Amino acid sequence: MISLHSSRILPLNNIPVANAPMVYWMSREQRVADNWGLLHAQHLALERQQPLLVLFTLTDNFLGATLRQYGFMLRGLAQVTERLAEHGIPFVLLRGNPVDEICRFVNRHPVGAVVIDFDPLRIKRFWRENVAGQLPVACLEVDGHNIVPCRVASPKQEFGAYTLRPKLARLLPEFLHDFPRLQRHPFKGTIQLPTPVFNQRSIEQLLAELPVDRRVGELSLLPGETAGHRHLHNFIGNGLQQYHLRCNDPNAEGQSGLSPYLHFGQLAPQRVALELSCASGGSAAGDALLEQLIVRRELSDNFCWHNRQYDSVAGFPAWARATVEEHRHDRREYLYSRQQFEQAATHDRLWNAAQVEMLQHGRMHGYLRMYWAKKILEWSESPEQALEIAIALNDRYQLDGRDPNGYTGIAWSIGGVHDRAWGARPVFGKIRYMNEKGCRRKFDVERYIGRFS
Repeated sequence: MISLHSSRILPLNNIPVANAPMVYWMSREQRVADNWGLLHAQHLALERQQPLLVLFTLTDNFLGATLRQYGFMLRGLAQVTERLAEHGIPFVLLRGNPVDEICRFVNRHPVGAVVIDFDPLRIKRFWRENVAGQLPVACLEVDGHNIVPCRVASPKQEFGAYTLRPKLARLLPEFLHDFPRLQRHPFKGTIQLPTPVFNQRSIEQLLAELPVDRRVGELSLLPGETAGHRHLHNFIGNGLQQYHLRCNDPNAEGQSGLSPYLHFGQLAPQRVALELSCASGGSAAGDALLEQLIVRRELSDNFCWHNRQYDSVAGFPAWARATVEEHRHDRREYLYSRQQFEQAATHDRLWNAAQVEMLQHGRMHGYLRMYWAKKILEWSESPEQALEIAIALNDRYQLDGRDPNGYTGIAWSIGGVHDRAWGARPVFGKIRYMNEKGCRRKFDVERYIGRFS
């Protein structure tokens, strides 16, 4: 029997688990290995000697996602289908409004419980709450993304990494341990599954008929669990030891490159932490990356979970709201439209190069993401417009867009979230300022511009 820490599980309604087939509604955690939600659903099914099946709801135009993001996700899900089949677990892809589709499926079939992924974003919270409120079966939320479950780590929005870090440190020994293996499921179901079956062969047809923006094309980066693990092991073998020395240099290729796999749940953060801890042996490089992987990433979930206005100026801390209001009408030396930003048509060659990297490769170096967002604030008519443009461009082109890390990073850059007040200056007020001179002290700016001109 497989079990997991009870603090990861939250009943979303008061209905007991019934003796019937179990459903795992896969959403944030799109993998078979190292998946606490899937493991718990199998635990419930094995206890009752019942079948287990996995549902995924595909919705069109999810928060502005384009062909780039849909292609990466669906190709990864095709691998999920194959790996689940090896374990005797069917995978069902439903298309349409997630609440309607899940409720329709469950109401048509005997189901003992629905296990649901935790996600701090508003839209996912809305889906979970509505499904749990409408269905006549048990709905259980499992946090399989955070090493320390978000609800357990802190009951409030934290001021910054310095306040969350000690809380995580106290709890990590309780939660940071290896995963049990998913078993081959011995109980077969009698539920008639919809056809056609989702697999590698059906992806091209599905992508061709999806009503998504095709102007942002797919990338060459391989998706899926296998590629994510290969990418992790390659980084540990070839990049980890220099990470702390190169992570602020966009020319050094020093970042892990794991964010797309973590965003789509193709790689478990807990698996990454376990392997990094084993490989780094407490080195400075390992500690620096674990800080990003655990503290900073889980701080982002904390912010989006406890602050429903995470993508609004209203979600900024009080001091930041006051300072941007005070400097709202300051003269801007440059003003650009969203189209000019999108086309990398500013006067700033470094900013343009960062935007081109995102356009072409679906990524941007973490240090430059801060510079990129702060300059949008400096060259926009208002903080509201700057926030809207930064989120729209990030979510349109980045493979890891529509993510708590993205919303939180932009809120840090433009709205002082998890930061402190600095000396006041025009436009920015007391928001931390960045300029090209500071970048030139960090790395070879001209070399970077030459790569992405």
